Amino acid sequence: MSQPKSYRRVIRHVTTGFAAVLVFLALILPDQITRLPPGNHWYTALLRIPVEALVAGAVLLLTPVRARRWVAAGLGVLLGVLTVVKLVDIGFFAVLARRFDPVLDWTLFDDGFHFLIDSIGKASAIGVAAGAVLAAVLLIAGMTWAMLRLTTVAAGHRRLAWSGIGAAAVAWAALFAMSFQLIGGIPVAAHAAADLAQETALALPKDLADKRRFVAEAGNDKYHDQPGSQLLTALRGKDVVVSFIESYGRDAVENPAFNASVLTALGDGDRKLAAAGFAARSGFLTSSTAGGGSWLAHSTFLSGMWVNNESRYRSLMATDRLTLTRAFKNSGHRAVGIEPGVIYAWPEGQFYGYDQVYDKAALNYHGPQFSWSPMPDQYALAQFQKFEYSKKNRGPLLAEITLTSSHTPWAPVPTMLDWDQLGDGSVYGPQAKTTDPKAVWKDDSKIKTEYARSIAYSVDSLIGWAAKYADDNLVMVFLGDHQPASVVVGQNASHDVPITIVAKDPKVFDRIASWGWTSSVKPAADAPVWQMDTFRDRFLTAFGPEGDPH
Repeated sequence: MSQPKSYRRVIRHVTTGFAAVLVFLALILPDQITRLPPGNHWYTALLRIPVEALVAGAVLLLTPVRARRWVAAGLGVLLGVLTVVKLVDIGFFAVLARRFDPVLDWTLFDDGFHFLIDSIGKASAIGVAAGAVLAAVLLIAGMTWAMLRLTTVAAGHRRLAWSGIGAAAVAWAALFAMSFQLIGGIPVAAHAAADLAQETALALPKDLADKRRFVAEAGNDKYHDQPGSQLLTALRGKDVVVSFIESYGRDAVENPAFNASVLTALGDGDRKLAAAGFAARSGFLTSSTAGGGSWLAHSTFLSGMWVNNESRYRSLMATDRLTLTRAFKNSGHRAVGIEPGVIYAWPEGQFYGYDQVYDKAALNYHGPQFSWSPMPDQYALAQFQKFEYSKKNRGPLLAEITLTSSHTPWAPVPTMLDWDQLGDGSVYGPQAKTTDPKAVWKDDSKIKTEYARSIAYSVDSLIGWAAKYADDNLVMVFLGDHQPASVVVGQNASHDVPITIVAKDPKVFDRIASWGWTSSVKPAADAPVWQMDTFRDRFLTAFGPEGDPH
């Protein structure tokens, strides 16, 4: 009889130890991998005293017996949910360089699922999604069981439990008062779970307060009531192209680990533009997003408002804020949007002030899709040339062109073709089979290489179009919307993106001489860096009556 009892005792000790480790790890786990100690010192992250464990232990010991299990189960569910949120935060920091907003970010899971389909295939994506849901359910259930198990043990050894809580509380208070930290700046007196709970609970009231402030700021616009005759007067008669290059971040230009193909494209671009009589000036903007959320950056750039979440984006779309595109329309330009990534109805086109939007269907592409990108950039530009730019006897044109070939998962990447061979896009059939995205995403070095190739292709397409077709009246502004995901640039990369203005008319550059931008399509490392939301006002000022020479 002694052996079965001894066996059961061992099982009890093992399960209790497992429950303690599970709860302890859930309390001290950081929401960013980069917050772990560097190098081989990761283990120092375990040398912490979580205050939440002390408070929960005291509460449970003081709770009447009848209610104790219910309180323990409730705390277990809460800790399980917070742990799931923390794991989601780790994913968001890895991709978007920010934490998950439990109020606003649910729509992004759909985008994430489609990214998985592009990267690893539909069957595998479904498997990953189902596994993530199951893991979340099991984690919450497991945390609830762990809390119930520890509560039972603590209640059976009340004196020992109170002694342990008291000693740990004194140690926590002393370490907290001294701000004692280990390697990597990690405080031993921990309260990470409490901070996360507070942040999550306050998300809704914070978002509502931010929305009210944002709407008020959007209405405070010195250019809103400016008559069209006083807008962009220095660009009368000019054709202006504003182009966003997907995921074209500062690292694409400056990171020696993968920037070679981009530097080649920019160098070739300078030579092509110079041969066609163009010059360029470049700087940097700090985007309102990273890793994804292109629409946030587009709206930030065009509206002059800092749009860094879905709430601000939706609020902005409900205002009559003057966008850069609408300012051109008011000044007498025909405003068109070339939006190959728009597949469904896009009411935002009315907010931006376009006279016409060419979405995927309108661009009449009959070739293969290149992973996420519905069509190659060169084809979208060729259709812009055909539908708008080449028309005779037209008035001045403003075109906002979104280039999508450099969208994740960056494979396969199209190659440049003769502009006269593009046709309806069927010619791209063989190119779409050259690279398997699933093979690329198994190799970190290939991800970076293919990312850079995709940026180089987008740059080649845009500059190639300008060098071949543009006349003396063209002014082109092109920029990145955000840095790529951290799998390419790491989690500590800046949010900076390059921006370039191209023109033949030297008077255009006279207007921005004070900006201090680099004389090239490649911005120098010390080129000015502005927040993206400041560009609209700077541009309207430079090319309006305020920018006239005195």
